[in-house]
Amino acid sequence: MTGPFRNVPPGLSLGWRVSLQYNCTAMAYRRDRFEVTAWGIPMLYAVAAITAGLTFPRIETHIWPGRAAGMSVSAAMAIYSSIASGMIALTGIVFSLIFLMVTFSATAYSPRLALWVARDPVVSHALGIFTATFLYAFAALAWVDRSGSGKVPIISAWLVIALLLASVGMLVILIQRIGLLQVGRMLIFTGDQGRKVITSTYPLTESLVVAGRPDEFRTRPRTQIVLHHGPPRTVQAVDIAALINLAESSDGVIEMIAAVGDTVLESMPLLHVFGTRQTIDESKLRQAIELGDERTFNQDPKYAIRLLVDIAIRALSPAVNDPTTAVQALDQIGDLLLRLGSRRLEIGDFRDSEDKIRLVIPFPAWEDFVRLALDEILFCGASSVQVMRRMNALVGDLIPVVPEERRAVLRHWQARLKTSIARSFADEHEKLNASVADRQGLGIPQQHSAAS
Repeated sequence: MTGPFRNVPPGLSLGWRVSLQYNCTAMAYRRDRFEVTAWGIPMLYAVAAITAGLTFPRIETHIWPGRAAGMSVSAAMAIYSSIASGMIALTGIVFSLIFLMVTFSATAYSPRLALWVARDPVVSHALGIFTATFLYAFAALAWVDRSGSGKVPIISAWLVIALLLASVGMLVILIQRIGLLQVGRMLIFTGDQGRKVITSTYPLTESLVVAGRPDEFRTRPRTQIVLHHGPPRTVQAVDIAALINLAESSDGVIEMIAAVGDTVLESMPLLHVFGTRQTIDESKLRQAIELGDERTFNQDPKYAIRLLVDIAIRALSPAVNDPTTAVQALDQIGDLLLRLGSRRLEIGDFRDSEDKIRLVIPFPAWEDFVRLALDEILFCGASSVQVMRRMNALVGDLIPVVPEERRAVLRHWQARLKTSIARSFADEHEKLNASVADRQGLGIPQQHSAAS
């Protein structure tokens, strides 16, 4: 076994190997979701700054009553007040510009993707350090010339300077991170997220085609249905190991009806349970399904492609008319399809250690990925010579490298591209020009490159 499953004990079934890797992703997602919040990090910085401002000067006065910073009281008051007033103004200006950039940059790609930038931990840490610098400088100002002592606490003085330098460094990092808002970098970021989830979800195997899903468990009585209650929520993650254990302990089979990425509405079924000896605790079943307000990358292999397609079709809209961005999106989409084509996608059946099927989860098939990647871009970019040439190159590059059993889908798309070109271009020369395979869209045709 290669890929992410190479360290899994060989005695486990393939379903368990996939579930172990899949649940590592789920646990990482839950940990990140718990640790990184929009306001939790700045609040921690603020509490730490206030606590330090109230305790450090007292400790310093008690332990080193004769120590003082080598600056005058008037100079310290001027420095502290300038830092405090300057930091609060800088914070307001910087974050106003950031949110403005996020808002305007979202017009170039999916607004759902802009939220990931706005929630970047760097933004939260930057806001926290700026706030801590302001609060600590303000607190340290109260201890300058305390009770007419004519002294400036030395620890507070150096800590204020250290926080100021940290704020400058964080400002530089923040500016670099905001550079991610450029469309080219956002495409790379989205592609990287897709590559991560493909690697963590799908194993590399020599045999990519397996027997069809055994449906004998459907002959067993359906003993339980878990329905969703509440506002619309999106399935973000599934704890596969927990569901397998619940099914095994009751000698039943659990079938997930809602796949990761699906939005469930009131009274829609989340899962069915078949053939159990006793009813499984519904609260445990619900705990194994992570619901949230929106889709995430972590267990959703289609989400990265979905966002790349969103960027491409937005670029191809008459209001934007930027086919080059669509070509760049197709670069990332082609790489994701290439990686998916070499992996085992039929992983929806999970078995226990005795090779009995215990859990069934719907996963997208190869044709689902290809349809998602190409269908809408073909519709929106059918009249663009640049986009059609890039799509021809994408499909042509995939056919020789994916397994034989997956090439029929790609040949079907080659035929669809030809039909679309014939329908969209009236002039024969334009049809011939649009039918050329070109990885740059309008660059070097692959036939010319091969001939040279």
